[in-house]
Parts: sequence; structure tokens; C-alpha cells
Amino acid sequence: MPHLALYTFGVLKSPLADPAPLTREFYDAGEAVYRKISQHPGYLARAEAAEGDRGVLFEADWGAWGEFAVPTWYGKGRTAETTALAATLSLWTDLRPAFDAVYTGLHRAALNRRYDWFERTGHPNHVIWWVSEGVVPTWQDGVCRLEHLHDHGSAPHAFTFHHAFAPDGTPTRTKETGGERRSATAGPSDPLGGRTGLPPRPAQ
Repeated sequence: MPHLALYTFGVLKSPLADPAPLTREFYDAGEAVYRKISQHPGYLARAEAAEGDRGVLFEADWGAWGEFAVPTWYGKGRTAETTALAATLSLWTDLRPAFDAVYTGLHRAALNRRYDWFERTGHPNHVIWWVSEGVVPTWQDGVCRLEHLHDHGSAPHAFTFHHAFAPDGTPTRTKETGGERRSATAGPSDPLGGRTGLPPRPAQ
């Protein structure tokens, strides 16, 4: 049975190493969100760096999730001191559980504050696609599909929650309430996550 891959990417206003209160707040939110999401029905796994490598995204060992990669429009730093991005890559059993995890609860609250932390880039910030059971998507897969979405719009190869496709390639949709529908149009702009795509917490 196919699984759903979800890749999110956002450019932060400040480097991850910035010790400012707003950055610490971002970490707190991310840690709380992913503790909750990891217990959500339908959640299978997410990309995590090997122990000891969490401080350097581009040189970390991500195991089966592959080498860390970013979209072409990311133009900020790539060292532990200058990296200004947050990204997640996760696997889900189906479209609806992933949608619910993104647009309800703690993550929904974080989405409402996304522009406190993230820049408005004008680029898509999430992409989803189907993978065969047992397949682990890579960071490069996520980047390629996000760029395809940017260039061509939603298609079975790369789509969004708002313009989704079933595993057989036919258009489908999640059944949202009015409030969730507005969020679905915007997309999950804030790829929050404790260990996922984030180095250790800055010094306080």
C-alpha cells in the first residue's frame, strides 16, 4: 500500500544559531510540535540526523534519507553559524492523517505565527507525493518535487494538500472545515521540528 511523503521548507529571518529570544521561541515551538506529531495517528517516520551530527545540516549523516539538500532559491548560509532554514521530511500512511497533523493542534497554532520566524519568499513551502511501501524518500527527492511544483503546479508527481491526487493519479481532496480550508490554501509554511532539520538549541 502506498505511503505519503511530505517535504516542507522555509527560509528563516535569522540564522538558527541566533541566540535571540525569538529563535529560542521557535525551538520551543518546534520541539512541542514534533513531540505531538510523532504520536499522531498515521505518522510513520521522519528524517533525523545521526546522533552527534545535528548541528551541521549539510554535512550531517541522515542515513537512508540521503544527503541534505535545499531548493535553488535558498541563498543564505550553509554552516552551523549561518544556516537560516528549517526543513522536514516525513512519511505518513495517508493524506488525511498528514493533513490533520498539519492543520490542527499545536502545529496549527505555530502556522498562525509563521511570519514571526519565516520570510515570505513567494515559493511553495510544502510538497507531497506518493511512494511505494518500504521506500524511504530522500532530501533530494523532496527538493526536486518542490521545485517541480513551483515550475508546473500541482500534478500527481508533486502536489499540495489543497490540490491533491490519489495514488492512482486521479484528483482528490481532503474534507476540511472552513477554517482548515483557508489554511490548506496557504500551505504548511513552517517546517517546525526539534531534531528534524534543526541544530541544537542556541545558548540562552
